[in-house]
Amino acid sequence: MSRIGKKIILIPDKVEVKIEKDNVRVKGPLGELIRHPNDKIKIEINDNKITLTPIDNSNETKALWGTQSSHLLNMINGVTKGFEKKLMIEGVGFKAQLEDQKISLSLGYSHPVKIDIPEGIKVQVEKNIINISGIDKDKVGSFTSIIRSLKKPEPYKGKGIRYIDEVIRKKAGKKAATAA
Repeated sequence: MSRIGKKIILIPDKVEVKIEKDNVRVKGPLGELIRHPNDKIKIEINDNKITLTPIDNSNETKALWGTQSSHLLNMINGVTKGFEKKLMIEGVGFKAQLEDQKISLSLGYSHPVKIDIPEGIKVQVEKNIINISGIDKDKVGSFTSIIRSLKKPEPYKGKGIRYIDEVIRKKAGKKAATAA
């Protein structure tokens, strides 16, 4: 039994959830999200409460039960509050700029790296901090990870792109290693 899947999801006042043939549509103050749920999970709405029940008792269905519940909860949170991730750029000469619907990153390569910003995502750049926000948690997380993967923080000086709350464990250099 899934602990997350068994929980009843409460629908806030400003949010409207509709179950259509193949989609679940969640509409709120910040926008609208549509997702195709798995056929093995039954979704019911009664009195502003969403309950999910598995159709059969297989291990795959049990695993998908909690996942589907989390997706619905993320959709509701997205259209009410939104999601936000912040990246920090560390390094001499490393910087980011916005150009139309692209973000241009100078990361020590011979050319600037330009990435298209996906639809539904807002990007703000302040000095060395990139703020990525949107209503779809999947899009925000995947776009943030794409940017971070361009220049991961290295373990000696910590140069690169990292999450704001990420802690980089630094290694001792050559001089510190030979002195011991």
